[in-house]
Amino acid sequence: MRMTDLIHKKKHGLALTAEEIAYFVRGYTNGEIPDYQASAFCMAVCLRGMNREECAALTEQMMRSGDVVDLSGLPHTADKHSTGGVGDLTSLVTAPIAAAGGLSVAKMSGRGLGHTGGTVDKLESIPGFRTALTETEFIDQVKRVGIAVVGQTANLAPADKKLYALRDVTDTVDSIPLIASSIMSKKLAAGAESIVLDVKYGSGAFMKTPEDAEKLAEAMISAGRAHGRKMAALVTSMEFPLAPQIGNTLEVEEAVRILKGEDPRGYGIRTVAARLAGEMLSLSLDLTPEEGLARAEDILRSGRAYEKFREWIGAQGGDVSVVDENRFPRAPYARTVASPASGWVSRTDTESVGMAACLLGAGRMTKEDTPDLTAGIVLRFAPCDRVEKGQPLADLYTSDPAKLDAAERTFLSALTFSDENAEPAPLILKTLR
Repeated sequence: MRMTDLIHKKKHGLALTAEEIAYFVRGYTNGEIPDYQASAFCMAVCLRGMNREECAALTEQMMRSGDVVDLSGLPHTADKHSTGGVGDLTSLVTAPIAAAGGLSVAKMSGRGLGHTGGTVDKLESIPGFRTALTETEFIDQVKRVGIAVVGQTANLAPADKKLYALRDVTDTVDSIPLIASSIMSKKLAAGAESIVLDVKYGSGAFMKTPEDAEKLAEAMISAGRAHGRKMAALVTSMEFPLAPQIGNTLEVEEAVRILKGEDPRGYGIRTVAARLAGEMLSLSLDLTPEEGLARAEDILRSGRAYEKFREWIGAQGGDVSVVDENRFPRAPYARTVASPASGWVSRTDTESVGMAACLLGAGRMTKEDTPDLTAGIVLRFAPCDRVEKGQPLADLYTSDPAKLDAAERTFLSALTFSDENAEPAPLILKTLR
């Protein structure tokens, strides 16, 4: 078998066998296949695509390239994945709801990169919280508490890590089969039997159109089911930030408010988080989606989700008193941004809002950057609100005042004002099961 033969087949739109895909993944991971041939292969996939069988085979081979976590000793294991967005703190709310409902939430999460935040960074903004646990500590905590969230291990799907770095510099990221296999190889390696996906579309999402988001959701569901997992997906809007607080500490603070019973006016965070938890309960406990949602809402309203959150934070070394008393660290510098015009905020370039938060220090522009956990943005208007000239639109927070001007310019460039109100995009466009 030669790599040039695989490239030739895919270049001409022919399907590869499972053995050929295994040859590629093994050879590229161990260094036998050079970058230039792997680049040609990825470009051929971008242009010609893959069928469901190819995508499932690629997912499996990347999953098996490293560690596969064994969760077989835990009951009702469930996981949730979001394709990323701005103000997307759903894991901080969804996970404790699911755990309080009797599920085992053993979750490996990533760090933020670019305009999208990462759950691990958010949790590390809680003083004392440990995101690095041994596998034994990880499993034991889930047995005791029902939930543990850690950073991804270095040997979780290493083939995907190597291949993604190559795709990033060869303009081959935007391929649905490659995206689906990348995400699902890590989710499958993490071991959960039920997986719920939150696939975003819109200006703040990687998939810009609902159609592409639905195609990606279907590809990931297919890959998961091919490996015996229970799967569901929500296709949700990222045309506007999901929550009013954007930034690591700020998003934890917002999550605590929601778990204590608040619901930020006009924002979708509580609705999406409850729906995702409902789907996790539905899949794992053989409930109807309506029964799963009703149970999730009851857990959230009763305060049991907040108690589970406190138990979880304490179990991983976090200072629960900081959470209870809202004593999160504060950025030393702040600026209020005033509206430059009167009118309806008819459109928001959500990616630019996220980039404004990055400019304040909240995110990473490269994987080596260290984020300012206190930096971020607090929005003071809701989607499609009417505002008056001079009205406060947002508060910017940072540890470096030199970053405020560029962040303010970027934030204001994201907003479009109009004399007429716009119809908001559907928050939850579709549920796929």
